[in-house]
Amino acid sequence: MTALPQRQALVAQVRAARASGARLDRACAEVGISVRTWQRWVDGENVLADARPDAVRAAPVNRLSEAERRAVLEVCMQPRFADMPPTQIVPALADENRYLASESTFYRLLHAHGAQHHRGRQRRRNRRPPAQHVARQPNEIWCWDVTYLPSPVRGLFFYLYAVIDLFSRRIVAWEVHGAENGDLAAELIERARWREHIAGKPLVLHADNGAAQRSFTLHARLKELGITPSHSRPGVSDDNAFIESWFRTLKYMPAYPAGGFADLDQARDWAMRFIDWYNAEHRHREIGFVTPNQRHSGQSAAILARRRELYRAAKQARPERWSGDIRRWTEPDHVHLNKREKDRRAA
Repeated sequence: MTALPQRQALVAQVRAARASGARLDRACAEVGISVRTWQRWVDGENVLADARPDAVRAAPVNRLSEAERRAVLEVCMQPRFADMPPTQIVPALADENRYLASESTFYRLLHAHGAQHHRGRQRRRNRRPPAQHVARQPNEIWCWDVTYLPSPVRGLFFYLYAVIDLFSRRIVAWEVHGAENGDLAAELIERARWREHIAGKPLVLHADNGAAQRSFTLHARLKELGITPSHSRPGVSDDNAFIESWFRTLKYMPAYPAGGFADLDQARDWAMRFIDWYNAEHRHREIGFVTPNQRHSGQSAAILARRRELYRAAKQARPERWSGDIRRWTEPDHVHLNKREKDRRAA
């Protein structure tokens, strides 16, 4: 519908064009209306308003009477139907040899009277906050998980167990097996603990809620070793984002065999070569572009200091090439697992 002021403006433009010698059809086409529309709008010198909003329309012949509408609502409010939707009420009435209206009419009337609400017992789940940890040095917080490695046989997989240190991003333990269970995970964690020389020191091991991660065998072993277990919230993969991100890095490598690994030995050999590269050569953006091994061993501070000295010397040699300060070349002094929102805003 076109409002009356807009109609008057368009009619004035058409009249001006016709006064200059333009034909009616060409003038109407220029303003985006048809000749038939012009004829409906114009009555001599007057421009008519749209009469449709004020038109009197006949009531539909199939419309329910007021008594019938009340009957539908009264039935829905009966105690026996109070917890039923129309899809249950209408068949129940049919079994009683009663027909009042269709299901869609029941829904429409309930909605019009503000009675169409979810009446089940399900409540919105009050999700607890995620487990939150802060690592200020290596071997304080470990995150681990298991991912599938494909084989050429459909439905057959190998299982890569991986443990990443939250502070340094170093893969401190890994193994590939033909099965996933808590026994293998417990042995892997115990060997990593001895290899890192942290027996007797506090350690938090974070994981998701898989069967292996929640197994009784693993939790019993962690208790013996003095390791504190930590778990993601059910159904929230982001709560274990560091190891999930590492799995993505692994599987998006150009050399990753998308067609699958021929056997367990090939899977283990490929994983070993990738992890050696990742720990020793990959300069990680989130830790100042040093390698996980360098940060884990404490070499990163000296490396970053040398980079800053190099940049200062370059700026002194050619200051005209620098519009501001040198690159910072820093690394974080702590790493949050599941940082709280208010901490993110304050950072």
